[in-house]
Amino acid sequence: MTATCVMVLGTHSGAGKSWLATALCRWYARQGLKVVPFKAQNMSNNARVVPAANGALGEIGSAQYFQALAARAEPDVRMNPVLLKPERDTHSQVVVLGRVDAALTATPWRERSALLWPRVRESLDALREENDVVVIEGAGSPAEINLRDSDHVNLRVALHGEARCLLVSDIDRGGAFAHLYGTWSLLEPAERALLRGFVLNKFRGDPALLAPGPQQLRELTGVPTVATIPMVWQHGLPEEDGVFEERAAGGAAQPATTIAVVAYPRISNLDEFQPLANIPGLRLRWVRTPAGLEGADGVILPGSKNTAEDLQWLRAQGLAAAVTRFAGQGGRVLGICGGLQMLGEALVDPEDLAGNAPGLGLLPLVTQFASTKTVRRTSSVFGALHGAWAPLAGVAVHGYEIHTGRTAQHAGMARGHVALPDGLGWQNAEGNVLGVYLHGLFEQAEVLHALFGAAAPTLDGVFDRLADVAQRHFAPGVLAALAER
Repeated sequence: MTATCVMVLGTHSGAGKSWLATALCRWYARQGLKVVPFKAQNMSNNARVVPAANGALGEIGSAQYFQALAARAEPDVRMNPVLLKPERDTHSQVVVLGRVDAALTATPWRERSALLWPRVRESLDALREENDVVVIEGAGSPAEINLRDSDHVNLRVALHGEARCLLVSDIDRGGAFAHLYGTWSLLEPAERALLRGFVLNKFRGDPALLAPGPQQLRELTGVPTVATIPMVWQHGLPEEDGVFEERAAGGAAQPATTIAVVAYPRISNLDEFQPLANIPGLRLRWVRTPAGLEGADGVILPGSKNTAEDLQWLRAQGLAAAVTRFAGQGGRVLGICGGLQMLGEALVDPEDLAGNAPGLGLLPLVTQFASTKTVRRTSSVFGALHGAWAPLAGVAVHGYEIHTGRTAQHAGMARGHVALPDGLGWQNAEGNVLGVYLHGLFEQAEVLHALFGAAAPTLDGVFDRLADVAQRHFAPGVLAALAER
């Protein structure tokens, strides 16, 4: 096989590339084609553990993980050969084919492209040899002229794969026609020739009101507008770049349960909370101030790419004291991965990797950081929990671990209750504070039923809904024509 490449480019970040690429993965899979996703380089702290070379495991961006599931394909590291994980505003960890590359992490970013391109090219070529269609997602905008010489994510990939490209713009932001025309005008002739259609995304209103814009745009560029996709509220797909949208079409009823998720600057793996957002009557509240905890039925400290700095941020915002106070009043608190580490007594950093810091003191634990990174899939069973987390007792769970640091009981304190064996989880004596290293709990129906007596829509249902939206709103025959050999 030499797969046809269908590529989704955007006029800017947040235009809807990930959403549309996921929809196309499922649409082509439903046509009986062998489909995989691809994104040359992703920048995100939302990652999943997938197969790598020689039976090992590695990390890819969560967006490509979900796109692979939508395509009914087994995710692997070639689908996102380069993953940048921001640790600070001016520094990112570089993950290549699933593993941290220390040398490239230390390399100035403008010099990385030449070193990364061979890995990108080889990954794409290998996927093309094995499949009928590769759905490629671009990054940001393809027309950033200051990045042209070092861009190995958009146009270099498109040209190498002779991709049939769609250019999508978020019309809800305003200026969509200008964004589309401006992007087209900054492309070279060979790059413009790859564009098969413009897509207007997140439109609210009567599409007839857009006239004569699409026709005039075609007269200027020669490119047709092939789809006007309406605003789709609560589509159920995890957001890639930020916290979830809390608005809902027509307004939402008063929630029966409110879960506050602390959104510190280096929050990671927030996509695992999407199932909670999909439960009727449950509201996720993204919290950055102590006032956000008021009236909450539970608090989650999620993963962090920089636990020590995010813990410092908690203290500076007054949230450390607020979370401690919430727990002291019997409130239910869950810490996941970096959140678990924060709940302990101390962070110890003998190698000066992240920094020493006192913890929140809600669990009798100490975490010691080391350069070795744990990346694995894990299955376990909750033990005999008590108190607020008792409904999880005996529930079998599976998920993934991505973390540095090893956590153990504090030698000088009364031992906490082991919630999960093998150093995966602990509970406090009062029963209302739980810390686990395992990501992905809320993606399991058994956990949702035990804690909330409810179920969230299945991922398969979410993917099918996205494909249905694409099928309804693309011009007839366009999607099939894009994949023709």
